[in-house]
Amino acid sequence: MSQLKPAPDGFRTKTSSLRLRGLDCADCAAKLESKISLLPGVESASVNFGASSLTLHHTCPAGDIISAVKESGYDVDTAEGGKVHYYKDVKTILTALSGAFLGSGIILSFLGAPDFRIMAAYLLSMLTGGFYIVLSAIYSLRSLNLDINILMVVAVAGAVTIGQWSEGAAVVFLFSLGNALQSYTMDKTRYSIRFLMDLSPQEATVRRNKTEIRLPTAEIVPGDILLVRPGERIAMDGEVLLGSSGVDQSPVTGESIPVEKNKGDKVYAGTVNGRGYLEVVVTRAAQDNTIARIINLVEEAQAQRAPSQQFVDVFAKYYTPLVIAGAVLTAALPTVAFGQPFAPWFERALILLVISCPCALVISTPVAIVAAIGSAAKRGVLIKGGASLEEAGALKTVTFDKTGTLTTGRPEVTDVLPSPGHTWEELLSTAASIESCSEHPLATAVLNLAKSKGIDYPACSGFRAIPGKGAVAEIEGVIYYAGNRALFTEVGTVFDSVGQGLSELEQSGKTPVIVGNRKEIIGVLAVADKVRDNAKITIERLRRAGIGRVVMLTGDNPGAAAAVAAQLGVDDFHAGLFPEDKLNVVESLKKEHGILAMVGDGVNDAPALAAATVGIAMGTAGTGTALETADVALMADDLTKLPYVIRLGRRTLTIIKQNIGFSVMVKGVFIAATFAGLANLWMAVFADTGAALLVILNGMRLLKAGDDPDDNKEPAPVACTAVPCGKT
Repeated sequence: MSQLKPAPDGFRTKTSSLRLRGLDCADCAAKLESKISLLPGVESASVNFGASSLTLHHTCPAGDIISAVKESGYDVDTAEGGKVHYYKDVKTILTALSGAFLGSGIILSFLGAPDFRIMAAYLLSMLTGGFYIVLSAIYSLRSLNLDINILMVVAVAGAVTIGQWSEGAAVVFLFSLGNALQSYTMDKTRYSIRFLMDLSPQEATVRRNKTEIRLPTAEIVPGDILLVRPGERIAMDGEVLLGSSGVDQSPVTGESIPVEKNKGDKVYAGTVNGRGYLEVVVTRAAQDNTIARIINLVEEAQAQRAPSQQFVDVFAKYYTPLVIAGAVLTAALPTVAFGQPFAPWFERALILLVISCPCALVISTPVAIVAAIGSAAKRGVLIKGGASLEEAGALKTVTFDKTGTLTTGRPEVTDVLPSPGHTWEELLSTAASIESCSEHPLATAVLNLAKSKGIDYPACSGFRAIPGKGAVAEIEGVIYYAGNRALFTEVGTVFDSVGQGLSELEQSGKTPVIVGNRKEIIGVLAVADKVRDNAKITIERLRRAGIGRVVMLTGDNPGAAAAVAAQLGVDDFHAGLFPEDKLNVVESLKKEHGILAMVGDGVNDAPALAAATVGIAMGTAGTGTALETADVALMADDLTKLPYVIRLGRRTLTIIKQNIGFSVMVKGVFIAATFAGLANLWMAVFADTGAALLVILNGMRLLKAGDDPDDNKEPAPVACTAVPCGKT
């Protein structure tokens, strides 16, 4: 994300993006957004707490916005995801000094030093640690926003007023330390996005007008020829023009094994070239490449409010004013109404003010969402918001499209059955000769097998396709046919010799291709859409992840659908469906089972994906439409990511509940302890900042959320049904 991106010339309104530093409070993010929105010349402003960014449309000078951000106590980070050195940060240095002075005051007190020296040490601790706290409090007062900084200043001033210098210094140091640790841990959580930013090189070598030049990626345009040497990171999206190499696509798709790239194949920015040399024609500008789109989508997803977060926001809206009102009554009522001493009740009121800050509660949900979505992005899974993540965690039913999802979508020859007196080589050679003139997908399957087996086939002539039945061609003066039963029945050929085998193939859901002439049948080839190697193990892992029902949807015939369903072990299937039929089935299943996921290729299955509670599109790397429309996008054709998504959703829900429960419990315990006279100021600050820190650390566990250990087991081998002579 660049610091400022002005709109094209001719437009008065500019769109700008600022990356912020020090934004570690979700409530403070909302107040900053409100403040910036009210600036003259700002049409709209949006603060993304998860990504720590500010996006706005404005006509005023950019400097005015940056000044307003800094006045609110935040810094503008001009580095593109650069690493922050916290030991060099002024706030960190001042926090360390505050701790040193606090420690000195405690030691001097223990040694019986004069009071003025002890007070001086505590005062220096408050001045160093409280500098930015006071500054932020002043900015908040100017904006008429009551936040934790104002409450802290009031609490510390009150402590000094009643002579509790040590408690005042301890409050300042603990609060300052808590802020520093929160900032550090939140930035660690956000690093998943910074990591993506660092993937694309800042410059690359291109060839223009037969000259090699080194250019910043921002200056490289579609049509340029990118020169990628062995071991280099590919800087732009493009298509291979020359060369071949294995490319590590794990940063984009999550695939662990390098993918072989040859002429015509797509490559993506941020991936790493292997040992070969590639020349790539650029197809997208830097701001539109796959990595840029992923970053934008992830940051938008992190900004969306999950249902649990909406509940927390409503709770905090009423909770904070009530506690502040309670603090005022605590300070005044006992003294005015019952003649109690003012100082102890005033201290209790100050403690309530500190406890009233809902930081831990408000941050409990977004920190988990940010960590989970960032973790998934690093594994090649894009989750489009907290709502989708929570819904994925509640799934009990998953529906799959068959063709291209559970199967490869590319027909393959599975059986080669020659008739008595003929060899499988003769059968395959004749079939390949006929199909060499055809463009049908079945023809491609036959030719691929002939090529892999090294079978030579003669040229054919007089080729003619017979719609719905097959094809006919002349081979070395003899007319041969390749097609279905109807074709050979029409021709009048007797096929008793292969009749039984033909029936078995049809019953198993495969498509038979009979090859022969008017006199005899040479044999039968069986063609089927091959089930993905990882489809069966994926369904097994889904069941281990808690999915109770798996349903397959397909436009294929019932026989083929039944064969695939039996092989994979799905609970139910619906065959012969058009896109609108898939939509109707999904809506019917939603009514019956509630929350439901639909997994498809993101194109033909668009209506069903949209109707499902969670639409999951697979193989979407570089596919703009699927990236924009799916709730969850699997960047590679890797079904095994599905159990990970569901487990991640469930683990996120668990951590969110833990965070909310813990935050509310801490508040309740300390409010009770305050009225019982068992809590003091520094304990309250420790509890408040400590709770926020523990909530963040708990959410950060999702950054390490990986696969189930059982998922590393090798899947059982898929049985081959081909006869030994024609095994494929």
